[in-house]
Amino acid sequence: MDNKISINNFHIPRWNELPSIDLYLDQVVNLINSCLSPYLFFYSNNKKNDDGVLTKTMINNYVKNNLIEAPVKKQYSKVHIAKLFVICVLKQVYSMQDIKNLINIALADSTVEIAYNKFCNLFEEALSCTYKRKDFIDKDANNDNLYLLKSVLLSCSYKIYVENFS
Repeated sequence: MDNKISINNFHIPRWNELPSIDLYLDQVVNLINSCLSPYLFFYSNNKKNDDGVLTKTMINNYVKNNLIEAPVKKQYSKVHIAKLFVICVLKQVYSMQDIKNLINIALADSTVEIAYNKFCNLFEEALSCTYKRKDFIDKDANNDNLYLLKSVLLSCSYKIYVENFS
């Protein structure tokens, strides 16, 4: 079975690749959709939404539900953008409350920058392992949070894999 997409070039911008200036809502939506829309899908009424994986309305809802902080003077910082990338990946499988809990767990003993870069690295590795049919999780790992993160990212990778074959 041929892959409909190639994940070889899949890359989520790392912390130092995110814009160093704050962005307006339209700019954030464009940035995230340009990186993720070829790989992730948003479904509305069980139909694939052509607007991309993220919309302005979604961001406003994430602010209302305290998944991300409110913008300052209508501008979104690196922290906002990093959290939005994470939310867009995780929402493929998990509820908003689950995502909120997972973000809190990740940030409990780490900075946003370190947690975000780890998330990106592990998600890309999970996708690669899924498409290459290789093991991703070390079941003997002693670190519960790392095991949880890898399990979460593997489930997201499986969902992407399945959706790209249907």
